[in-house]
Amino acid sequence: MDFKVAIIGRPNVGKSTLFNRLVGKRLALVDDQPGVTRDRREGTAKLYDLTFTVIDTAGLEEAFDNSLEARMRTQTEQAVEDADLTLLVIDGRAGVTPLDEHFAQWLRRAPTPVFVLANKCEGSQGDSGYMDAYRLGLGEPVPISAEHGLGMTDLYDLVDEQMKRHEEERAALAGMLAEDESDEDEDPEKRPLQLAIVGRPNVGKSTLINRLIGEDRLLTGPEAGITRDSIGVEWTYKDRAIKLFDTAGIRKRARVQSKVEKLSVADSLRAVKFAQVVVLVLDAEAALEKQDLTIARLVEEEGRALVIAVNKWDACRNRDEVIQDLRDRLERSLPQLTGVPVVTISALRGQNLNAMLDRVLEAYKVWNKRVSTSALNRWLEAVTSAHPPPAPGGRRIRLKYMTQAKTRPPTFAIFCTKADDLPLSYGRYLENALRADFDMYGTPIRLNFKKGDNPYAKDGR
Repeated sequence: MDFKVAIIGRPNVGKSTLFNRLVGKRLALVDDQPGVTRDRREGTAKLYDLTFTVIDTAGLEEAFDNSLEARMRTQTEQAVEDADLTLLVIDGRAGVTPLDEHFAQWLRRAPTPVFVLANKCEGSQGDSGYMDAYRLGLGEPVPISAEHGLGMTDLYDLVDEQMKRHEEERAALAGMLAEDESDEDEDPEKRPLQLAIVGRPNVGKSTLINRLIGEDRLLTGPEAGITRDSIGVEWTYKDRAIKLFDTAGIRKRARVQSKVEKLSVADSLRAVKFAQVVVLVLDAEAALEKQDLTIARLVEEEGRALVIAVNKWDACRNRDEVIQDLRDRLERSLPQLTGVPVVTISALRGQNLNAMLDRVLEAYKVWNKRVSTSALNRWLEAVTSAHPPPAPGGRRIRLKYMTQAKTRPPTFAIFCTKADDLPLSYGRYLENALRADFDMYGTPIRLNFKKGDNPYAKDGR
C-alpha cells in the first residue's frame, strides 16, 4: 500500500511547483496565472531515501454550487480523503489569508494528519508569513521554497515521521499485509497498457474516462477546455491492467493563444508519444473535422495504434449518413490507416464502451504482431507476381528478401535492387496488401527498402 501525500491550498501558492520538485519532473503545469491546475494529479515522489505518492490538487475555492470551481473543490476533498498525510501550503510572503483560515478549520476536522508549509520563504520576505502560520492551529509550520528547493530537509523529517507512524499502524492492523503484497508483484510481462484518450476540446474525453472507471475522477462540464494536464488513471479491464491518460483538447495551432493552453497542448502531444494505443474521440455532430485528421496523422507518425470513438451517438441524427461520410473521409484522407477501427459510443450513457475497449485490446495485439520470415517471403513472391515492380531505365527492380525488423509498430525490411528508384506508389501497394493479408488494420506499418550489396563489386571500383 503506497503512502499518499496530498498538497492543497488556495490558488497560486506554489502547490504544482512543490509537486514538480518532489517528483523530479515538470509533470504539472506551472504558471503565474492562478487556477492552472484543475484535476488532481498523482506522481511518484522521491525525497532523499523516501518514496511515496504525491497528489497535486486544484486551488481551494469557497464554492458550493454547480460551478467549475465547486467541482474542482470536490476533487480536492476526495484527494484529502484518499491521502495519508495532507500538506496545507500557504504563501509565506502574503501571510495567512481569511481563505487559508477557512480551509484550516475544515482540515482540523479531517481524520488525515495535516501540516502547514509556508512556501516562498527564501530570504527574509517570508518570515512574517511563517510566524503568522502558527495561528492556523495546525502545529509548527515548515518554511520552504518549492522553487529553490529550500526546506526540503525539514519536509523530509516531517514525512519520514508520518510514514513510520503509518507503517506501524498498518502492521498492527494487518501483520501479514506486507507478505501478501509481495506475492502480487507486477509481472514484468504484463505492464499496464498505456492508453491515451485524445481529441478536440469538449468532445467528452474526461466523461468517457469517468464512465470507464465508474467514478467522477476527472472534472467534466459544458465548459470547453476544463482539462489542462494529462492525467493518468490506473484501471483494469478483463484482467488487463490499463493506464488511461486523459488529455487536454487539441485545437488548431492558430487558435491557441494563451501560454497555459500551449503548455496543455504540449502535454497532450507528449502523452501521445508515450502511449501504446490512442483513442481519438470525435463528436458525432461534427465528426472528423480537419483538426481530427491532423491528430490522427500525428498518432500515425508516432507509430501508435489507433481506435476512433464517435461519441454522443445517442444524440446523433442521420446516423447512416454520418458513419458513411466518416468512412469515406478516412479512406480519402488517411489511406495510411486503412481499416482503422471505428466505434460509436455514448460516454454519458455508457453505451458500447466494452466494444470500444475490445477494439483497443485487438489494436494492441496487432501493434505487437510478429510475422515469420518464411511467411513474409512467400507473401512477397505472390504479391510481386500479381503486380510486378516497375522497371526504370528498362531494368526491373527485384525484391529479393523480406523480414520483420521489429514490432510496436510492425516494421519490415525489404532488400531489393535500386531501392532509391522504387516509387512511393508501389510502397503503398505493398503496405495495403500486407495490412489486408496479415490482418493488421488500425496500426501504422513501416516498410524500409534496403539496397542489397553486390558480391561482385570491388571496393573503389
